Amino acid sequence: MLRRFSTFACFLLFAAIAILSTVCAAQKVPPQLLPPATEQLLLQVHAKGDQVYVCQEGATQFAWALKAPDAQLFDKYGKPFGKHFAGPAWEASDGSRVTGKASASAPSPDAHSIPWLLIDVANHEGNGMLSRVSKIQRLNTKGGKAPSSGCDARTLARKCACRIPRTIFFTRRNSAPYTTRYSDRAEVGVDATIPISSTTVTDGSCPRA
Repeated sequence: MLRRFSTFACFLLFAAIAILSTVCAAQKVPPQLLPPATEQLLLQVHAKGDQVYVCQEGATQFAWALKAPDAQLFDKYGKPFGKHFAGPAWEASDGSRVTGKASASAPSPDAHSIPWLLIDVANHEGNGMLSRVSKIQRLNTKGGKAPSSGCDARTLARKCACRIPRTIFFTRRNSAPYTTRYSDRAEVGVDATIPISSTTVTDGSCPRA
């Protein structure tokens, strides 16, 4: 009986250490990507899809250029929420839609991933979940950068889709202070375990560097 209790106690200790380590390792959002204090977190979604690039001829060389994002959005329970596409635009399944423009960016902690962004919403369409959104954060990107090779005269106008999971936070204007850390977001009912570090990332049809 004592041995069982000791084993169980050790298990709880290791579990507590693992949880504490995870919380301590949570990355803070760079200051330039924080919405104003008058913004309040409205909802969090996880995007699964691609950054679509097209091979173009420039003034001096051929290069891959971003054509559009193409992703499906899922809520924190894994249920379909909407889609993300050219604009850039985000559309919920209830028909509400927003388009925006990046106002700030920061390099991803992963050097092989596209930057994190703060986006100002410029236009609203429809009535629904996204009707009140004023700011958008694109965080936790994994991959998605344009290929470093494979674009030349033979592949001109060719498209490639680079897989890029990411987490999207929508905020709205409110007098409540905005929370800045993943651990804080968990306290206001947002799942802080949704970041996509466990997601398998592939390059889709993009040529390898």
